[in-house]
Amino acid sequence: MTAHIVVPALDPAEDPATLSRPILTGILREELGYDGVVVTDSLGMEGVRTKYGDDRVPVLALKAGVDQLLNPPSLDIAWNAVLNAVRDGELTEERLDASILRVLRLKSRLGLFKDPYVSRSGVDRAVGTRSHLATADRITERTTTLLVNEGGLLPLSRRSRPRLLVVGADPASPSGTTGPPTGVLADALTGLGFTATALSTGTAPSAAAVAQAVTAAGDADAVVVGTYNVTASSSQKTLVERLLATGKPVVAVAIRNPYDVAQLPGVAAYVATYSWTDVELRAAARVIAGKVNPRGTLPVPVQRADDPARVLYPVGHGLTY
Repeated sequence: MTAHIVVPALDPAEDPATLSRPILTGILREELGYDGVVVTDSLGMEGVRTKYGDDRVPVLALKAGVDQLLNPPSLDIAWNAVLNAVRDGELTEERLDASILRVLRLKSRLGLFKDPYVSRSGVDRAVGTRSHLATADRITERTTTLLVNEGGLLPLSRRSRPRLLVVGADPASPSGTTGPPTGVLADALTGLGFTATALSTGTAPSAAAVAQAVTAAGDADAVVVGTYNVTASSSQKTLVERLLATGKPVVAVAIRNPYDVAQLPGVAAYVATYSWTDVELRAAARVIAGKVNPRGTLPVPVQRADDPARVLYPVGHGLTY
């Protein structure tokens, strides 16, 4: 699967890798000898839509060496763009046949021509099994990263069933979720001995939502706030700052990427989960409650918000109890 990232050292044209022939054909296929199926990441993501229109992205991806186009914003636009590119000679039928052959070879290798369907019981035997779920829990426990823990705020004490307010961003749910992050996190914390109440404030909380959260914090012993791309939403910073001003202990959880921590230096405890699927949020709850020790470390450096040339937390940073 390709990424919509720009790598100028590999392609001076600075096209996203999904659309880069020097990367996908020059390096992946010719230099590394890969002849398997190449699939794009979602073509609905802004990273690949910024430079070119939705009618050009599918064509450029195929020209770059992609075999399958994932989730174009409009199937009609993508289909007709490719069809017109073939009619105009920009794409050849031979080029498309090469991709079709790769897909057919993969299906043949997996036995999908002889036995293409699976029964419901067959799915249940192989997907979401107890051992698989346990493995997912172990993985997320090892990757959940404790970035800040001033004064030993974490783990939170579970004695006398303290009241927690869980607020913050509830982005669109990816696969692997059963509900909004605040609700999943609150349920997990309740199951670990807290009395947790969820209050979604969204990724761009309004003044009314911030005020509601601040009022609700008055009845809590501590607040857990989920953050999501804080650099893109100043109102998330306002929410956290107002919660800090209440004097209640505030634990922040970066539910997408760890860079949020640089935007909120006043938070005493910060946990990074790198995603907001249920399994990651449950692992974060176990870390917050001290059920498990955080073991994750940063896979990327986090730069200072006021000086991006300086590193605030280096690769490999991660605290434990």
